[in-house]
Amino acid sequence: MTHAFPAHPLDLPAEEIGNGIREGRFRAETVIAESLRRARIVNDRLNAFTLLREEAATLAARDADRRVAAGEPGLPPLLGVPFAAKDLTPTRGDVTTLGSWTRGHWVPDETALCIARLEAAGAILVAKTTTPEFAYSSFTASPRWGITRNPWNPERTPGGSSGGSAVAVATGVVPFAEGTDMGGSVRIPAALSGVVGFKPSLGRIPMTILPSCFDTLSHFGPLARSVADAATFLRFTAGPDNADILSLPMPFVPERAAPASLEGKRFAFSPDLGYYHVEPQVRDVLDAAIACLRASGAVVEEADLTWTRAVNDGWHDLWCVFMSGFFGEGIDTHRGRMDPNVLDLIDRGLTLDATSVKRLELLRTAMWKDFARVLSGCDAVLMPTCAVTAPSALADDNDFVATRPDGRLAGLDMTCPFNLLPQCPALSLPAGLAADGLPVGLQIVGPRYADEDVLALSAGIEAALASAGLGVGPAPGFNV
Repeated sequence: MTHAFPAHPLDLPAEEIGNGIREGRFRAETVIAESLRRARIVNDRLNAFTLLREEAATLAARDADRRVAAGEPGLPPLLGVPFAAKDLTPTRGDVTTLGSWTRGHWVPDETALCIARLEAAGAILVAKTTTPEFAYSSFTASPRWGITRNPWNPERTPGGSSGGSAVAVATGVVPFAEGTDMGGSVRIPAALSGVVGFKPSLGRIPMTILPSCFDTLSHFGPLARSVADAATFLRFTAGPDNADILSLPMPFVPERAAPASLEGKRFAFSPDLGYYHVEPQVRDVLDAAIACLRASGAVVEEADLTWTRAVNDGWHDLWCVFMSGFFGEGIDTHRGRMDPNVLDLIDRGLTLDATSVKRLELLRTAMWKDFARVLSGCDAVLMPTCAVTAPSALADDNDFVATRPDGRLAGLDMTCPFNLLPQCPALSLPAGLAADGLPVGLQIVGPRYADEDVLALSAGIEAALASAGLGVGPAPGFNV
């Protein structure tokens, strides 16, 4: 049974929803009620939410309508716009589990800065979204919440670790949702679920939810229906704060993120980052997208990166250390209720010595020198976001670590390298549907700190693909 949602103000871009509510053309309560209605349907089918904030969101919507009716001046720009946040991210008064039984029924008394900034802009949090335990995986399944499924095919995964947020956007529940990205956890589910996902430059959005404010893998980022909605998310969440010493002092400039003409733009295209095996059906979609860019006046030349799977192995070691350092305490009392893969990561992290971890900076330095060389001749570098379309919802990361007989990595995501180069913004854009009917993402990576430029180029590519009849529409059964 499918559910075709009727056209509704909720289906407008986020800023247009806010404008319509502030101008009295439609009511916040109507928008929020529809968002919650869709969320209930989606959760029954796909298990994307850990919590629906029905009472709190409805009260916030009624308050927004009251402010409009009273003619209150200076109403915030996203007044009444619904959004969702990942269960990894604390929100005051809401049970926040990190996908794990180890957190019990923790109810934070403070909301993460990223979410608080959206709420200060008038947006209304309608739901918390599923994540694997401690956001460790490219698949969204946890001992506590079970399996989250892909709206394009419920037998497949939506990706992870921000899989619930991707589903919330792909099914029209919200125009954007918050995610976190430590190795691709925004971009992977965006690609596999057919939405936009953006990992901003390190420090663009203050990272305030970790025990350390010196981590260089972690980013907040949006999953969104469009590049414009992703840019809206950045507009209201970016900017420095002393809570994160690594937060960037420069402001986000929305005007610079407007869609760019592709005429004369130069792109380097790496079909495999030098070492991946990419499914032929994924490559076919990307080849069609590259042809579209060339037809739009862009110059696209193949990149000659010299990276190897040592990149992924290095990221994996850092990830093990991350997991053991931040989540390794006290696990012995909870082992029986934890994901065995999480335990393996933590146990490995505890065996790595400090010198080996420090030497990973030599790998990162070599990566950067090679990537900077490629970047020096172009505006951005393009590649697949994932090497495959969405795998089975019952698979896991261990199914994608083999080296093939030809020496190539049979991996899933092509995202974690850019968490080792965290200053480079990276966006996943829906590029089309593969032969199996599942979405494929095009990853667009720019020079360090060039967030606005990557958004502008991505919006230009998005428009070119749409004009050519490419890209990805709403998930079937949830089309509006």
